[in-house]
Amino acid sequence: MTEDKLAEKDEPLISVVIPARNEEDEIGKVVAGARAAIEPHEIIVVDDGSSDATSERATKAGAKVIRNPYNIGNGASVRRGGLSTTGDIVVFLDGDGQHPPAEIPKLLESVGEFDMVVGARTSLSDTSRLRNFGNFMLIGVAKWISGQDIKDLTSGFRAIKRDRLVEFVHLFPRGYSYPTTITLALMLSGRFVKYVPLDSIGKRKSG
Repeated sequence: MTEDKLAEKDEPLISVVIPARNEEDEIGKVVAGARAAIEPHEIIVVDDGSSDATSERATKAGAKVIRNPYNIGNGASVRRGGLSTTGDIVVFLDGDGQHPPAEIPKLLESVGEFDMVVGARTSLSDTSRLRNFGNFMLIGVAKWISGQDIKDLTSGFRAIKRDRLVEFVHLFPRGYSYPTTITLALMLSGRFVKYVPLDSIGKRKSG
């Protein structure tokens, strides 16, 4: 959907994509939380070759499940899930419980004026020091490349116009660096990215 058509719609359709691997303890809660936070057009869980009951619990919670027969990577799973969506805006969050679904409305508020809105970790977020340090170093390089202010380069909690996703999804790597890829691709092509600080983002709870 074009930006003009998105602006004309009173309520754009929201697709939620959740990549998951061996997340049977949390995936049902994440799906239920997304359904409680918004009225999603669809919730798609991409089960990346889990050996536990991730698929069954996601289905029971009300998600459509796309199952990879074996592990192909987070970025590849996000790409597969994103291309399966039919909504106007796509929300991504992890299936391990670190991204609180209740915060999804905060991301959606600015989609329209912005092409992508990212939930950014803060100094109050319950995340590991090692991961924070790595993120800090990557942000320094990305700021130099893009010439833009970047609050969180590696957060997988984001909402993006589907048009923009489709435009750049072919660039996604198989592994965990897809957030870096889509962020720099948008910025370097003159698109608009906003960061919403979220103290509530935490550590991985399972999986």
